[in-house]
This record gives sequence, structure tokens and C-alpha cells, in this order.
Amino acid sequence: MSTNDSLQTRDALAVVHGLTNLSAHAQRGASVMQSGKGVWVQDIHGRDYIEAMSGLWCIALGYGNERLADVAHRQMMELAYYPLTNHKSHPRVIELAEKLLSMAPVPMSRIWFASTGSEAIDCAARLSWYFWNALGQPEKKKFISHQLAYHGNTIASASLSGVSYAHEKFNLPLPGFLHVSTPHFSRHAHPGETEDNYSDRLIADIEKLIHKEGAHTIAAFFVEPVMAAGGIVIPPARYYEQLQILLKKHDILLVCDEVVTAFGRTGKMFGSTTMQLQPDLLVCAKALSSAYIPISALMICSRVYEAIERQSGELGLFGLTMTYSGHPVASAVALETLKIYDELHIVDHVQQVGPSLVSGLMNLRSHSLVKEVRGIGLLAGVELAPNYGAKCARIAEEEGLIVRAIGDTIAFCPPMIISELEVRELLKRFTNALNRL
Repeated sequence: MSTNDSLQTRDALAVVHGLTNLSAHAQRGASVMQSGKGVWVQDIHGRDYIEAMSGLWCIALGYGNERLADVAHRQMMELAYYPLTNHKSHPRVIELAEKLLSMAPVPMSRIWFASTGSEAIDCAARLSWYFWNALGQPEKKKFISHQLAYHGNTIASASLSGVSYAHEKFNLPLPGFLHVSTPHFSRHAHPGETEDNYSDRLIADIEKLIHKEGAHTIAAFFVEPVMAAGGIVIPPARYYEQLQILLKKHDILLVCDEVVTAFGRTGKMFGSTTMQLQPDLLVCAKALSSAYIPISALMICSRVYEAIERQSGELGLFGLTMTYSGHPVASAVALETLKIYDELHIVDHVQQVGPSLVSGLMNLRSHSLVKEVRGIGLLAGVELAPNYGAKCARIAEEEGLIVRAIGDTIAFCPPMIISELEVRELLKRFTNALNRL
């Protein structure tokens, strides 16, 4: 057995893989990646691929960024770790919090740090409860989110997620986690229904749910500006406009999950800006460090933070903590990542190359297997005829292109540094895969 074959066998015997059929994996093994540079990765057999999914929607600056590696090394040597408990802090986390507050799409007061998007979403749920308890409304405990939403995989964030694979046999979702229709116009609109009529119908259904459950029992509504793992679903503009009016009317917090969409992905620095959302709480992760090290951030508006601060004073302690919250190395890498975005004018770059990706995919709508193309910025999905998604993703990998099949939608989320030339190569390889299919 060669060294490379041995690695694949050892992986199948030692590693548990998420979003994977574990029984099939025991027979098939993994595609083992050895190295990466820019938008390209290379496997242990020396074969090159365009990483058109940024790993898991996250390696925004691509592979092999020496500046991020260097800043991590320097921070490890200067101060490898320090907690934020008991009135302690360190320079990097202060600088990062200040930077994020200066960038926030709406005025925010404080930043809570965690290590992953799932953790930050979980903390947003807990802080929502803490907030309403501080206001003397402890009955406001329920959460609303969308069917097909993906908010993470802790117990609370998986309950917020609206996908069956996060629930089945895990005894989830927990009670009090409610799900409403996915705002996907082309798939769910009634015959002859306009986008405005469709949005109004969905909002009316949500208001009925609020009345049924009682607005006094609902703590927050969690949304993704664009539903990435749901299949690149871009809600109609009127939908979010009307939803926010409804939430304000019933005094329900709005939490924006920007784990995928923050830092330029949609052609604005935040997806909230793109979709004209004004959240009370906002979660970001992934591109915050370009995935070079785990870190996430939860932005908290002044109304929520002031109540939390007051409640903590009454209790004598704020009981939410995590060992790696605001980790110095992660904070330093995130700061450097944000500096690089500024220097690269990353939003301008996405506005330049994003249309090339989306229009190139739109040109494939005449293909017999293509049902619909959806996209914004450098985030796109090609919906295929039923039962072709997984096959297409496998053939694309054979063509040297890594994409993700979400049901029968092929998702694209390339590193934001991708060039026009690389976009053309991506489109060429995907077209080859479609034609082979």
C-alpha cells in the first residue's frame, strides 16, 4: 500500500466526518488535501483543484497567506493566551472589538467573542433570554427561524437550524424553537403570485404564528441575510422590510446570522446592508479570520447591552464565559485579516468579479439540466433537475473543481480574492462537469 493510500485508509479508521454518510465513508475514504495556495488546493496525489466553496464558506483570503501566519507566530511568542474573565484583558481583543464596532452595519455597543459561529449563535440565544429576564419578561423564551436555515450545531443553534439532518435522531429541535416557511419565491410562490404578494403572504403567516404563540412568549427571530446552506436563497426585498416592521410591532429581537455573509461576500461589507436589515444582535465568524484560526463575534446593540449590564450588576456576576473567548492569537489574526480586506478593497473586488461569476452561471440556464441560477456577490447556486446534485459535485471534483451539492443545488462560494481569469476557469470546469453529467 502506498503512503497516500495509507492516509486515506487511516482517515476512514480514525476520523469522524460531519455532513458525511459515515457508512459510505468507511468504504470510500476521504479526498485528502495536502496543500493550498490562493484559490487552489492540491491533494496527496498532486492533483490541483479550484476550491470553489472556500472550504466551508470561510477561507476568504485563500490559502498560503503569509501575513496571517506571521502575525499568529508573533502573537504566540508575545502572549499566547489570556482569558477575559475577572476584569482581565489584552491589547489585541480591545483593538479587534473597536475595529468591529467601527465597521458594524448599524450602531452597536459591545462585542462578545467565541470560537465558532455555532457558539456565537448559541450565545445570542442565551443573551436574548438574559435580556428579557432583565426587563422582567421571563416568559419571552421562544425563537423563530426559517425552514432550511442553518445556524450551527450546538444544541441551541441546531434547534434554530431548519434542516432535518441537524435534528433527526438527535432529539432536536428543543421545545420553543419554531420554524416558518423558507422565503424562496421561485420555488414556493403560488401560480400568478407576484414577489410582493408572496412576501405579504409569508409575513401574514408569521403574524398568525406570533398571535397563536403569543408575542409575549417570543424572544427573537433569527435570520440569514442570504440563506447559504439552505441553497443560496435570496429573500425578496419586501420580505425583510415587512418582517422588521412586524418584529418591532411585537417587540421581538432581530438576530442576523452573518457567519457566511459578513466581510464582503454579498458585495457589501455586511449582508445586513445588502438586504437592508437592522439587527439587534449580529453574529459573524468564518471570514473574520479568513478561517486561519477559529474565532467568532457577536455584536450587541446598546439597548440589549445596557439591560445585560444592569442585570449582571444585580446578580454580582455575568455567568456566560468561554475559555477561548477573545483568544489573543485569534484576535491578532482577525485584526490582520480585516486590515488586508481594507488594503485589497475587498468589497470593490467582489463587486467587480462577482457579476462575472453570476452572469457566467446564468449563461448555463439553457442547459437541459439547469432549472434556476441564483446569486449575489461571490455567492451563487445552480439548481439542477432532481437527483443530479450529488452526481454533479462528484463529476466536478473529477474536473478539478470543488463545489457543494445542497440537495440539487450546486453552491459556489470561492475565496474572495479570486481573479477574473480564475472565475473563467471555474466556469469552464463546471460547464465540463455539466456536459459530462
